[in-house]
Formats: sequence, C-alpha cells, structure tokens
Amino acid sequence: MTARITIFSAPKPFTHPHIATIQRNAIRSWLALGAEVDVLLLGDEEGLPETAQELGVRLIREVPRNAQGTPLVSALFELARRNSDSPLLAYVNADILMLPDFVSGARALQAGGKPFLGVGQRWDLEVTEALEFGDDWPVMLQRRIKEHGSLHPPAGSDYFIYPRGCFERMPAFAIGRAGWDNWMIYWARRQGWLVVDCTAEITIAHQNHDYSHLPGGQPHYRLPETDVNVRLAGGRRTIFDLNDADYRLVAGRAQPVRRGGRKFWREVEIFPLVKLHSRLLGQVFYSIFHPGKAWGELRGWLAYKLGSLRKKDR
Repeated sequence: MTARITIFSAPKPFTHPHIATIQRNAIRSWLALGAEVDVLLLGDEEGLPETAQELGVRLIREVPRNAQGTPLVSALFELARRNSDSPLLAYVNADILMLPDFVSGARALQAGGKPFLGVGQRWDLEVTEALEFGDDWPVMLQRRIKEHGSLHPPAGSDYFIYPRGCFERMPAFAIGRAGWDNWMIYWARRQGWLVVDCTAEITIAHQNHDYSHLPGGQPHYRLPETDVNVRLAGGRRTIFDLNDADYRLVAGRAQPVRRGGRKFWREVEIFPLVKLHSRLLGQVFYSIFHPGKAWGELRGWLAYKLGSLRKKDR
C-alpha cells in the first residue's frame, strides 16, 4: 500500500540527552500515525543511524551540505521526492509531535485538487521525558497540550505539507537557520498555490529546548547562515509568515481568508511581489507602508557601504 504522505526530516545530532529524547519522541509520534504515513530521515548526524535502525525508519545518510557543513534544504526536498512515491510530502522539524489530525488535515487539503502549501502554528510544550505511545496516546497528548501548552505566535513554521509536484526547485538554503521557511510561504503565494493555515484543524506540539546544539549556543536567527538564507530568498521582502496565508482549513475545507482591515492592506502591500513578481515595486510599496522601517534599512545599508569603502582605502 502506497502511503498518502511521506514525512521527511533532518534531525540534529543525538549527542545532547534532551535533544535525543525529544527527537525520538517526535519520530515515534509520526510512526504512530498509521499506514497512511511513511517516515524518511535524512543525514548522517551522530547517533542518527543507530536511532533510525532502532525505530525501523528509512534513512538516507548522504546529504549535500554547504561550506559550514549544514544540510541544504533543496537537497532534502529533492531526496524526499526521489525516495518516495506518496502523492503528498511533508517536511517536519525533528522536535515536533504530531497527532492523528495531521493525517485528516492532509487528506482534506489533497481533496481540494489544487496545488497548495499547508502550514500552521505550533503549541510550545515542556517535555523532558520519553513519551509513551499506547492506544490512548492521542488523548493524553491532546490533554497535556491543552493544560500546559502555549500557542506560538504566527511567525516561523515547523511543518510544510504539499503535493509532490510543488517545490521542485529551491535556493540552496541552510536547514535549521531562519529565512527559508518564510520563503516557502512567499514562493507558494507567488506561484498562485493555496497557502492554507491549518492551525484550527492540525495540532502540533513543539518540545521546548535550548540552542546549545548551534554554533556558540546562538539562536538560529542570529547566525551568519541566516543572513545568507535571507539573501538567497530574495531579501527581506520575502519574509512572509502565517498571517500571509490566503486560506484557512476549517471543517475539513480550505476556505478563503476574509480580506478586511489589516489583512486587506497587507495584501495591497505584497501585491507587486505575489502578482506582478516585481521586487522593485515590492520595495516601493514597502516604503510607502513602512516609511520609518524603510529609512532605517536604507541608513543601515549606507553605513555598511561606507564602512566597506573605508576599509578598501586603508
């Protein structure tokens, strides 16, 4: 039986005890979703081959990386496409717990028959122990989320559901750094695909952790590779978030978001980007809507250029 959806992910090394625990929890939650889901892990991080073998999950160890040794998003998406035959694919961060409504939500998105990108907010949850996945695990996890979880703001995305024909070409983003997930929403809007906010129908839990696994213990958005990601994405105007979704999954159907008030003006602001495909006009419209921020960006750019010229003159 061909799975309906292939979940793929590139876990971090399993050397830090807490990271190892929450990643094992996440993978086991995906495996517990049933026969409609296939799971594919990508990478050769320390401890990953042993974990994949223990859990009985397929693993592809050879993944192209950038000069810093970070796996490339484009490579992950291509490897998942080449090594699966399911009609839907889903990249999921390796610390995310899924519930069965992930499958029903994906099924509803697929039923619409149009190209789409399914995204949604997460619930942040403190988890320090290995979770059990017995018969009643969905009820127990849902209760824990309701009692102890907090809904994360609509910035940053932890999963992307899409038909396998979408995202066939991508910039060489570094995984685990900021910017590329925002580009996913921007690019889907630019292509005219439905960008569907699935928060109301798909519940996911992010198991909280620190950033000790990253260089210098810095959050991902402060790392130099994030600046490279943003540049590859086309600049700051491509930083879209869940507020830029144009549909919501409600009662099993993707329904258009009402474009009143703030949403209306945001759609006007991004019109040159998603409809005219003009970054220049996108910058002009941004300057009209956010003159203070635009001036601040311009001053920062001028200061950078002047500093570079002074270094050359020395």
